Amino acid sequence: MKIFTAEQIRHCDQYTIKNEPVSSIQLMERAAQSCVDWIFENCKNHRNFAVFCGDGNNGGDGFAIAKMLYLKGFDVDVFTHSKGKFSPDAGSNFRSLKEISGITVREFKEANEYRFDNRTVIIDALFGTGLSRDLEGELKELVEFLNEKNNLKISIDLPSGLKADTISSENSAIFETDFTLSFQFWKKSFLHPETGKYAGKVQILDINLSKDYISETETEDFVIDDEVVKNIFKPRNEFSHKGTYGKVTIAAGSYGKMGAAVLATRSALKTGTGLTFTLAPKCGYEILQTENPEAMFIEGGSDVIDHIEIDESSVCGVGPGLGTDEETVKAFLKFLKDYSKPLILDADALNIIAQDKKNIKLIPEKSIITPHPKEFERLFGATENSFERLELAKNKAKELQIYIVLKDHHTQIINPEGKVFYNITGNSGLAKGGSGDILTGVLTSFLAQKYTEEEAAILGVWFHGRAAEFASEKHSREAVLPTDIIHEFGNVFTELNNAVERVL
Repeated sequence: MKIFTAEQIRHCDQYTIKNEPVSSIQLMERAAQSCVDWIFENCKNHRNFAVFCGDGNNGGDGFAIAKMLYLKGFDVDVFTHSKGKFSPDAGSNFRSLKEISGITVREFKEANEYRFDNRTVIIDALFGTGLSRDLEGELKELVEFLNEKNNLKISIDLPSGLKADTISSENSAIFETDFTLSFQFWKKSFLHPETGKYAGKVQILDINLSKDYISETETEDFVIDDEVVKNIFKPRNEFSHKGTYGKVTIAAGSYGKMGAAVLATRSALKTGTGLTFTLAPKCGYEILQTENPEAMFIEGGSDVIDHIEIDESSVCGVGPGLGTDEETVKAFLKFLKDYSKPLILDADALNIIAQDKKNIKLIPEKSIITPHPKEFERLFGATENSFERLELAKNKAKELQIYIVLKDHHTQIINPEGKVFYNITGNSGLAKGGSGDILTGVLTSFLAQKYTEEEAAILGVWFHGRAAEFASEKHSREAVLPTDIIHEFGNVFTELNNAVERVL
């Protein structure tokens, strides 16, 4: 799914109005109806709605939603600035709303005396994507007042005070919602930690905006949705053999850190690689052969890896539990100088590279690196926020001609052309040591199975997150372990195969 800027979304609305054709007020009603359908399905235990409407088109959506909720039998109160200068469509919906005697229209200042009982839902329709400044005055005070309420909160299209494409200033007032009902597209601000925290759970509602505009309009930002994944995934061929699915070598582990090598190896095995080898120090031999008997062991040292030799026909993943012992550093840097094929670099492999900025040039082109924010900072320098970090990652991916998997709540995959793919699977159950080791195994396995680097990164990150969702449903986000996530790989493959079969 493409991510459009606020300006592109406005153009999409206008194009739809002109070419469907549909009037702007009808499009607003369509958007409002999609919200009411969701609210009716998900808020059945609530009877009262306090709808806060601004004077722009977002307020117009709010007026239409209020009217539709009332007609479905809910109690509705509307708060607005009745003397405000409404947009044409907002004004039309406001006048229509006032004709309904059962809906009370109140001024914003009356919210202070309003009784917000525990069955009242607050709906925020103050501002949408058109806001380009920080809230101030009465509206800032109103948002801060509503944020103190413990009621269920729903924002329409975008939480008021939040900008669609950029980070807000540090002291700006932003409506803190439980759910955001957004139209047609993800907004970039939903996907970054500094801004996405205000949006709660995001629900994207299809309001049938122009497919021609969407397909023809260029963007560098995308969300990895089910359609993207189905187009990448290759079902297993019945007439195949182990050579069909490639050869993986995981270079990992050191004394006391063999668990990382175990996890990376097991995840490579469980994602379908044909042959799997683990290059590790001798101290891990019994552990690896016991935990992963399907993988073959290559001795790379005694207590730490002190030499790395990889079969040219193998795809290599390096880093989990590697350590930064002096002998390991020498061995790994020598390996990088002699190796030219794309590989997967994670954890201590990245930390070793970061010890000297000149090492960055040793990363082979088309490789996939998987830094978390601190590892990224060590490699490329500090940034003020995740928006700036992403821009720096785009520059470095282009400069080095590599793929960067920038780990975050919504991990971003950045390709050498500067395109960004945001992942929306996964949850906080992944916030544990070992999760990154699993991802290294998954990515290495998919690359060995002849997925392109971009396909392997996109599919691998999505797959990793989806398995975490399955595991968390069984064990909870708190209790889920990385091994539990690996155990769910089969369920993810079953889901993918079923989805592809339905398409066929």
